Amino acid sequence: MKTLKLFTALFLTSMLTFTSCQDEIDNENGENPNTNTSNSQTASNLERTSAYDGSFDDFLDGASCSSILLPVTATVNGTQITLVSESDYQQVINILGQFNTDDDTVELQFPLTVTLSNYTEVVVTNQAEYDQILTACQELEAAGESAISCVDIDFPITILTYSLNYEQTGSVVIETEQQLYGYINNFGNNQLFAINYPITATVASGVTQTVTVSSDAELQAAISDCLNYEELEEEAEDNADSLETILVNGVFQIQSIVESGVDTATDFAEFTLDFANDLTVVADNVVNATVQDVQGTYQVTSETEVYLDLTFAGNITFNVLNQNWVVTSYNSTSISLQSTANAALTLVLTQI
Repeated sequence: MKTLKLFTALFLTSMLTFTSCQDEIDNENGENPNTNTSNSQTASNLERTSAYDGSFDDFLDGASCSSILLPVTATVNGTQITLVSESDYQQVINILGQFNTDDDTVELQFPLTVTLSNYTEVVVTNQAEYDQILTACQELEAAGESAISCVDIDFPITILTYSLNYEQTGSVVIETEQQLYGYINNFGNNQLFAINYPITATVASGVTQTVTVSSDAELQAAISDCLNYEELEEEAEDNADSLETILVNGVFQIQSIVESGVDTATDFAEFTLDFANDLTVVADNVVNATVQDVQGTYQVTSETEVYLDLTFAGNITFNVLNQNWVVTSYNSTSISLQSTANAALTLVLTQI
């Protein structure tokens, strides 16, 4: 019924169960506008927001639906590392970040233990078994049923229970995400539930803030907003990767650099810019070989937009390029940029 239960079927593990006493409440009968079945959108929202989020180690395991329990040994781009604690993650990140257009490889040493989205722990003995986890995660993501990490419900919350004729039968106090996941995942088809609003939640949609949620509709709106923001982030990340490839594979010249309507591109007419995949950039004077190259560094980052950070040293003329630039447009031959510190300063790079 719910795709998140796929993990249980894959590994024949038992689902976490949560048992709670229901206190009888006799003075709240009648139809609740936020009453839901186990197959409702609200049930799905609660299940996804409370599912175990394994995205924090995606750089290591490539699976947002699970995480690897430490210690674990991995070979990262040919270098073997044993990770004992989360502080060791930085070693992996540093190796992966040495070059920005290479094919990174992470080879895990088996057996290892992973925590799945339903909070169960599974021992994985070989790559084939691990590939099953990756496939299951991809299916969840493709179906839009993976964990939602941009909305965190603040606990405790109270779930009200109803009979099928909308008479309230009791209430359950939920203290943790794991309890909520287990409760909703095992909620029966012969009863109804409703969240006892208002509740508060921490929502990350560009700015992380605490909001008060007073209905199922408001919960859905908060989730939709943050998921839309995550889509923009993912699109920008893909564009950043594409831009890095274009930079590294080409040699560029400054077509224009305009500040307050004045174009000073002639100051750079003799130079080409060559971006390397180790995040260095060299400005080479192709007219006068006696002029020393200007060394620099660069970094491509993204949020919902793509940014190119440039830093050159040893040449005063190039100081104007030392900016964090937002990429306003790009293709395989031209990159247009605008300074994030000075909107009147724009730069256009063209590939030669």
